[in-house]
Amino acid sequence: MQERIRDMTNKFRRFMSAEASGIGVVEIILIIVVLIGLVIIFRDNIQEVIQTLFDRIGEAITEV
Repeated sequence: MQERIRDMTNKFRRFMSAEASGIGVVEIILIIVVLIGLVIIFRDNIQEVIQTLFDRIGEAITEV
């Protein structure tokens, strides 16, 4: 399992190093800021969806 995680991490690093040459730090920071803003705006909706999902999982487990 650790070998697979290490392999995936290495692949991700290679991908980012190959792709990062065309992406500036400012663009990455702007994307992160937008994502954080969306999470803050839709926080209640996200929590509701996650709660509903866990409730359904709990109901399915009790049925089994």
